[in-house]
Amino acid sequence: MKHLLSFLIVLILTFASCEKEDKIAFEPIVYLGDQCTNCTSVKISIPNALEDSKISKTINNSLKEEIIYLLTFEDGINVTTIEEAISSFKNGYTIQKNKFPDESIGWEVKIDGEVAYEDENIVTIQLKTYIFTGGAHGYTPTRFLNFDKKKGLELENWELFKDLDTFIHFAETKFRIQEHVPLEKSINSTGFMFDDNRFYLSENIGFTKEGMKLFYDQYEVASYADGPIVLNLPYNEVQDYLAFKLKKNDN
Repeated sequence: MKHLLSFLIVLILTFASCEKEDKIAFEPIVYLGDQCTNCTSVKISIPNALEDSKISKTINNSLKEEIIYLLTFEDGINVTTIEEAISSFKNGYTIQKNKFPDESIGWEVKIDGEVAYEDENIVTIQLKTYIFTGGAHGYTPTRFLNFDKKKGLELENWELFKDLDTFIHFAETKFRIQEHVPLEKSINSTGFMFDDNRFYLSENIGFTKEGMKLFYDQYEVASYADGPIVLNLPYNEVQDYLAFKLKKNDN
């Protein structure tokens, strides 16, 4: 009995170790710009993959490129680092202030990144962003980045599905039910603003502990006042549409 108990303990520990080895090692990394009321305020916190592997390099590079895209406010410059992007954001404010000294108030950006999902095949990073560059209100885009861990590549949305058109039809039905849009009427019949009055997937699709998330940012298919439109689809409903097997986890 003692030997059996010891064997079971070793087996459990081995399994736990294997589960841990499947996960990518991350640590938070923070970038701060000037923190002041009448200039620019920048705070960026994102996960940094630590391993010397193809997938870690792909994740870190994709996050860098996404932040550079969000923060670069000057035309005709080559920005290659997050620090340079922060400088560009600051310079963009300075240019705006010089043009409109009486109208410009401080700009602000805050970006928080986290690992939203990970199993042996897929890892999803979610970026929540707040950007204010003047006007009545800020902009709060959410971005999902999905990665194939075995191939070490970032995935485009269409690569997530076996048959994209079949999934779109399924997602439209779920969307209509959630948002109370009658099946027999046009997708914009209750006030949505889909281009050409035709349903399409959100630009941002990602995986979380709860399932697949279709995240329509403000203005994407509705007015700013409506806020983001989020469609959550449980794993047991979407697995047959996906190009790979997902393992529900509790990150």
